[in-house]
Amino acid sequence: MNKGKVKIGMIQHACVSDKEHNMKTAERLIREAASKGAKVICTQELFNGQYFCQIIDVAQYDRAETVDGLTNQKISKLAKELDVVIVSCYYEYAMDGVYYNSAAVFDADGSLLGNYRKHHIPEGPQYIEKYYFTPGDSPYLVFKSKYATFGILICWDEWFPEPSRILAIKGADFIFYPSAIGSEPDNPDLDTSQTWMDGVKAHGIHNNMYVCAVNRIGKEEASDGSGSMTFYGRSFVSDPWGNIMKEGSRDKAEVIIAELDLDEIKRARDILQFHRDRRVDSYQEILKLSIKEN
Repeated sequence: MNKGKVKIGMIQHACVSDKEHNMKTAERLIREAASKGAKVICTQELFNGQYFCQIIDVAQYDRAETVDGLTNQKISKLAKELDVVIVSCYYEYAMDGVYYNSAAVFDADGSLLGNYRKHHIPEGPQYIEKYYFTPGDSPYLVFKSKYATFGILICWDEWFPEPSRILAIKGADFIFYPSAIGSEPDNPDLDTSQTWMDGVKAHGIHNNMYVCAVNRIGKEEASDGSGSMTFYGRSFVSDPWGNIMKEGSRDKAEVIIAELDLDEIKRARDILQFHRDRRVDSYQEILKLSIKEN
């Protein structure tokens, strides 16, 4: 079956403490992506604010919004106006004490297709996410939109192979990986950007699909001034063979546009046959956290 081509867009930018300023930046870039022909557009993780997880600060809970809050109301209207699909990555309020790191998907008519909640929540120096986010309770979702069928995995999710495999066998043609990733506070001389890119590309190779990772840029101070992080951008799109199609800069606000030939997915799978040769009957042990051989 011929699937044709679809043009996707990702928006990469720095964030400041002013939510309205970030919203205006995102809207400008979304409009730019749409003007360049993108039909499915993804924001970066927590796009309307700074990465507040550097420290523990109870006041940050006030940043959270419901799925139908002001941020997503604006994104919904923008999707309908521009006739594009938009992935809106935001801090979700579910109830008092329960907050998620989420991505709402709005179809080209502005309707809500679904809401994915990040499953894997990291905890480490200046990535103190377990304090702020409850692990997602939604399945790994595939969104069938007007223009394309795709999945979403948020940041730390992208470091684990199983979720990408699940989305592939559920029918996603590509996966968006909205992220907020940068410097390692305890290892300031370590640049993990290439490791990040190689890890995400591997999902595309193993599943013979397109992978589309979007990251933020800029230096952000912790809310109490105790430290800072520098985000390394490099948003990119990789094809089913692991070839980089488009890559963003480390420090420039920009849109990353790529045209995906969805028929290349079938070609790659027909040649490599990873899906045919999977031994699903032999993988039960992977459900255990550790295995001790006798």
